[in-house]
Order: sequence, then C-alpha cells, then structure tokens
Amino acid sequence: MTLVIKIGGAAGVATERMLDELARYLATPGTDRRVVLVHGGSDLTNELARELGREVRTLTSPGGMTSRYTDHETLRIYAMAVAGQINTELVAQLQRRGINALGLAGVDGRLLLARRKAAIRALTPDGRVQIVRDDYTGQIEQVNAQLLNTLLAAGYLPVVAPLAVSSDGERLNVDGDRVAAAIAGALGAEELVIATNVPGLLRDPNDPSTLIPRIEAEQLEEYTSYAQGRMRKKILGAREAIAGGVRRVHIGSAPLDALLSGDGTTIEVDSREMRDDRASASGSPGVCTSAAALARMYACI
Repeated sequence: MTLVIKIGGAAGVATERMLDELARYLATPGTDRRVVLVHGGSDLTNELARELGREVRTLTSPGGMTSRYTDHETLRIYAMAVAGQINTELVAQLQRRGINALGLAGVDGRLLLARRKAAIRALTPDGRVQIVRDDYTGQIEQVNAQLLNTLLAAGYLPVVAPLAVSSDGERLNVDGDRVAAAIAGALGAEELVIATNVPGLLRDPNDPSTLIPRIEAEQLEEYTSYAQGRMRKKILGAREAIAGGVRRVHIGSAPLDALLSGDGTTIEVDSREMRDDRASASGSPGVCTSAAALARMYACI
C-alpha cells in the first residue's frame, strides 16, 4: 500500500506527534507500506523574510484564491526554509525514529517539473485587477514517479520539499498540498492524508462541531463553498488527487491512525467507480507521470 502524507512543516508538538505516529504506522507487523512525506514551510518562510527585512506579501486572485508573492529574493528565502531547514530537520527527526528517510526537493532529479506562471491576475487593495509578471510560482506538470519508486523500492522514505524546477531550469515555489496530490496520483497511491491544524472541512469555520465527516468525490463541488482561507488549497489538492486516481483523501488534525479510520473529513470515491477507473487508466509504475490534465494522462519528461 502506498500512502502520501502532507504536513505543514512547522516545528512543534503537532509535527513531533505526526512523526511518532508515522513510525508506528510503518512498524505494524505483516504489512507492506510505502510512504512519501511532503511538507510545507509558509511559517518559517515568513519568519526568515521578516528577519531579513523583506515584506511578506500575498496575492489574491479574482476568484478569491490566495498565494505567496514570490519575487526572486523571496524565492531564495523560500528555498532556504523548505529545502534547507525544514527538509533536513524532518529527515533527521525520522532517522532518530529508525526510519531511513531521504530528503529531496522537487528540483532534484526533475522530481517536480512545473510551468512558471508568466502572468498572474491579482486584486489590488481597492479591488482592481493587476497583472503580476515577476512571480516565481509554478503549476505542477509532471512528477518523476520512476525516481520515487526507485527510492521506495530501496527502502527509503522520501521527504519532499515543495520546490519545483521549470523546463528552463528555474526554481519555482509550488503549493505543498497540490504537490502531495500530484505525487499521490503519480504513484497510484490508495490514500492521501493532508494534516492540518483544524478538524477538517467545517460548515462554519469558527465552530468545530460543524465538521463535514464524509464527502463522496462526485459531490465535492457542492462543498467547496465551505472552504475558507488555506482550506481552499487543501480542497483543491483533494480534487486533483481524486482526479489522478487516489481513492481516499483525509483532511484533519486527528492522529494518523484516526484520520485513516475516518476522523476528520474523508473524501472518497465509490469503490465500484474506482475499480472501473483503475482498469481503464492503469499505467506502468516506472514512468514519469504528468499531473497537468489531472485525469491520469501519463507522459515522460
């Protein structure tokens, strides 16, 4: 079984707990479990930027989606945070737990090939639309599944930093939730866990009792209006993972085993539909997998 887990990357009790739970999950006797861990790094990037005297800016699209404004200097800070501090720290923590983790960023071995967004439409504070052209963010187009499968077969647990490379060799900031979704689809993972600091998707973001526990994949669009703030990217990632062939996506703050058992919000494909889809869209696990179409269309780099 292949499982992809996305965590935030911030240091603290929540991260330590997840790593402990991951160690127990992998140690379960009589199981053949493969795990890829993807992390973020927004908080540390913001902290480093402030220490270096850089303004932290966000861009809001006309559709309401927010993202980090990543000019060339911010990209350098982002790379220091995710590919430097966070990735190596997570690998060291997993090694202390007896897990043979191996850290890499999306630029390594062309693991994550992305297309730079040459022009971004963003809203100004007064509501006008502006075009931003000096932003180094990208959209994942291909995942080097062969590289990940090679590492997994050799007994490593890949720890992936969300820093992609373009066809022109540029480093690009890519969203961690969508990276996890693309990797899950490329590997044919059965499940994707997106760990967060809220119980899951809530009808009222200020009321944990309004948790939506289960969503059938074909009905996901009906629930997207409840996603606010960072949850919007997580729901987008879930939608892309389902389109890539993942059977279940779990979102929440519960322990790993509880999330896999249905705590939080579970987005699930009907089992009969999944069997039909996998029969018609199966591909070789050793190729580089395209995530651009989000419909299990495969292509090699």
